[in-house]
Amino acid sequence: MRKIALIVVVIGAAVAVSHVGLGAQAPARGAAPARPAAAASRVHGDLNQLMRGVIYPASNVVFAAQEDPSAIKPADDPATSPNPLTSVYGGWTAVENAGITLAESANLMMLPGRVCSNGKPEPMRNADWALFVQELRDSGMAVYKAAQSKNQDMVLEAVDKMTVSCSNCHDVYREKTTAQGGLAARCTK
Repeated sequence: MRKIALIVVVIGAAVAVSHVGLGAQAPARGAAPARPAAAASRVHGDLNQLMRGVIYPASNVVFAAQEDPSAIKPADDPATSPNPLTSVYGGWTAVENAGITLAESANLMMLPGRVCSNGKPEPMRNADWALFVQELRDSGMAVYKAAQSKNQDMVLEAVDKMTVSCSNCHDVYREKTTAQGGLAARCTK
C-alpha cells in the first residue's frame, strides 16, 4: 500500500514539475482555477433575425403580461410548451426572463459585424443608435423589476417604456416607405 501511495506522489510531482516546466504556473493555494481565454464574440444572424428570434418573442411575453401572468394556466405538459407563459418557467418567471432577454439583447445589438437584413451594416456607430439600444436595455430592466414585484401597475409602465423604446428606433431605422427606399433603406437615416 505504501508503494502505491509513493508512486502516486511521485507521478503527481512529475506532472506538477512538467506543468510548471512548460511555463504554466500552479494556482496559489485556495485560488480559483484559471479560466480559459474568452472566445471572441461572433455574430451569426442579421439584425432582423435577432429581432424575430429574440426580441420579438420576449416582447410578446411582456405584452401578454398586461393581464395578470399568475392567472395564466400552465400547459397540460409545461415541459414541452412552446409558450413561455405556460411552460415550466411560466407566469411571472416568464416575464422576468423576457425582461432580462430584452436587456441582454441590447448587448447583442452592439456586437461588431452585425448587418441588417438588407446587407447594410447595423448603424451602431450612430449616436442615436446607441441611445435607442440603451433605451431597450433600460426598458428590459424595468420589465424585469416590475415582474419581480408582481405589481401590475409597474408592468403597465414597463410595457409603455418598452413600446416607446422600440418605436423610437423603428421610426428612424425600420419604418421606410417605398418613396424612402423601402426595405433597402432600413438601417439608414
